[in-house]
Parts: sequence; C-alpha cells; structure tokens
Amino acid sequence: MKPIADCRLYGILDTGYVSPERMADMARSLIAGGIDILQLRAKKETPEAILSMARGIATLCREAEVPFILNDYPSLVREAGADGAHVGQDDMSVQEARKLAGPGALVGKSTHSLQQALATATESPDYIGFGPLFATPTKPDYQPIGMAEISEVHARVSLPVFCIGGIKESNLNEVIHAGAFRVVIVSDLLKADDPSARTAACKVLLRT
Repeated sequence: MKPIADCRLYGILDTGYVSPERMADMARSLIAGGIDILQLRAKKETPEAILSMARGIATLCREAEVPFILNDYPSLVREAGADGAHVGQDDMSVQEARKLAGPGALVGKSTHSLQQALATATESPDYIGFGPLFATPTKPDYQPIGMAEISEVHARVSLPVFCIGGIKESNLNEVIHAGAFRVVIVSDLLKADDPSARTAACKVLLRT
C-alpha cells in the first residue's frame, strides 16, 4: 500500500454523484488515472449497502496498492477489507476511531480552521483534511475558509494535510501556489466526461 505521505491526490467515491451500481467502475477509472488514495462516502446508504460496495472497491484498491478509506464507519473497516476510516470533526476522537477500526488501520479526520487542525494534530491521526477552501455542493452548510491559512497549517502541522472543498482542475494551480501539497477532489473527477483523464491531468499539476 502506498504510504499516506506519498499520496498527493485523494479521490472520494460519493454516492451523491455516483450510483452504487456504478461505484466499482468509477473506482477503476480513478485508479487508472493515477489516484493516490480513495474514500467511499455513502451518507444515505445503510451499513449493509456500504459493505456491499466497499468490498469490491477494496479488492480493486488492494490490487493497485491504493489506500482505501471508509467515511464515517470505522467499525466496518475490517469487514469491508478497507485500510482505514475518515471521521468528521464532531464524530468521534481519533483514538475511538482507531479502536473501532482495528490494529494498523489508518484514521483521518476533517478540520475546518487552523485552530481545529492544530488541536486535531494532538490526537495523532494519520492525516487531516483541511477545508472547505471554496463553496462546495458536497458540504453546502460549511462556510468556505479560503486559502489564507494553507501555508501556515503546513508549517505548523507535521502530519499530511489534504486541502479539500471545491477544488477542481481549473483552480488547482491556485491552491498549489497558496501552499498546498495534497488535495481532495470530488465532483470535478466524478462528473468529468472522462474521469480517468481528469484524474491524470490533476496529478500532472500536483507534480509541478
């Protein structure tokens, strides 16, 4: 499995954009494009439906050595064959998520300000999400935090930081120039006419 520190482009397979029956094909497309890490986010699905989707995606990710993360359900990590879980700022502590996910599982946590990032870093997650940078339909209730603190959060947090929220190929250079090394891209990959090609194009930008 690719180390988190070596991951630059984080994709999220979101059932808000991709139907469960298309999820495995989308995972294949993103993997073919060079995605570094994948997460399954299925906010309105039952645990049983999440497991059904996750098992197939886990196999694809394992073959490609791409870390596979479950959103919100650390208790399902082992059964799904996933590599870890991602939890929200108000969901649970990193310690609790690790206990539920099992030994060796990765745990990431969302943060929405520099102060939250600094506080969350003391919980020692494997990585943090930082955002949303821009307004995004994925998180319509969250106020965008902008890009002013990207450089500072990287300077003060030693963990891998993945900037998230409204990032797309068209603004990725702007985010990189603001100090980002790693990003999460959701709708811009999932809604692209060619998700594999869009993923590859974003990877090229992240390498420059």
